[in-house]
Amino acid sequence: MAFLDREANNGLAAVRDSLAARTGRPVTFGWGPRFLHSTGQLHKGGAQVGVYLQLTGEPTADLEVPGRPFTFGRLISAQAAGDAAVLAEHHRPVLRLHLTSPAALARVTALLRATGGAA
Repeated sequence: MAFLDREANNGLAAVRDSLAARTGRPVTFGWGPRFLHSTGQLHKGGAQVGVYLQLTGEPTADLEVPGRPFTFGRLISAQAAGDAAVLAEHHRPVLRLHLTSPAALARVTALLRATGGAA
């Protein structure tokens, strides 16, 4: 689950195939918060067979939500935290990685895409 800028990180979705090949297990990928009403329902209500990785980061440009005392970045961060909390409450293993720089995201992407050995 990636709560990140889709346009700036469009190559990230390719990690799904690498992870599936490496683990021999089905892998889903979704851009948050968009996936919360599709595969997110399966994650929380389906069989307890999943292992979840949530990637979050700092927005490069954050905008105020009109008429609200928070930004879109803060809203998305709260949605990610809430989703991880619900997964944990349903006894799903979830790891949340908050990436604070483009270099950190590049390193995690390389590690996830690696088909064997260290990246």
